[in-house]
Amino acid sequence: MAQTTDTPTPPGKQMLSEQVYARLRDAIMRGDHAPGDALKPQDLAKEQGVSLAVVREALVRVVGEGLADRLPNRGFAVPAFSDRRWQEIAEARRTIEPVVLRMSVERGDVDWEARVRAAHHRLTRTPAYVPEEGEHYSGAWSEAHRVFHRTLLEGCGNPVLLETFDRMWTAGELARRWSAQRAPGRDGVGEHRQLEEAALARDADTAAAVLVQHLTLTAAALTD
Repeated sequence: MAQTTDTPTPPGKQMLSEQVYARLRDAIMRGDHAPGDALKPQDLAKEQGVSLAVVREALVRVVGEGLADRLPNRGFAVPAFSDRRWQEIAEARRTIEPVVLRMSVERGDVDWEARVRAAHHRLTRTPAYVPEEGEHYSGAWSEAHRVFHRTLLEGCGNPVLLETFDRMWTAGELARRWSAQRAPGRDGVGEHRQLEEAALARDADTAAAVLVQHLTLTAAALTD
């Protein structure tokens, strides 16, 4: 009986697929596609000069990251501001992360304290907006933001809880960008400073309360 083997994707096609995916992901993150906008494979293929198959593969990947929806009989679209998922993600984060932060404050050692300080310093020194990246905050700031929040929790010493944080963070990245745009007067710098100060003062109650408020404000900006 003859055995069948999977045909590997040619390196050139795989590289092209990665490029199209990266461009599409960046365009959504920059706000080139507004909330609720349709993502038409035919138009995207024409714009990027690639096949429909390559574009559909990229769309499936951004759907998997929560950056687009696959709609029955209607193709693909950017999620809407009012999508319930953003509030569900916020609720999950408010339920889990303050508990993990308490554990981190209680268990974290001096090395953890140093990492928190370094992560906060990097966040404050990274420009939140750069003209070439559009109206949403920059990729560099986004990464510094993620590292700061994750470092705060790393003192818990539980990799399963940190993996849960990673999944929720990825799922909510688009909501954070939209929220920042819709609430330009918010004092995010002050909120992050309060988080750092409470954590390093080993004040678990204050740190948890500040984090809950921080997450609540992000979700509130997306409600009409």
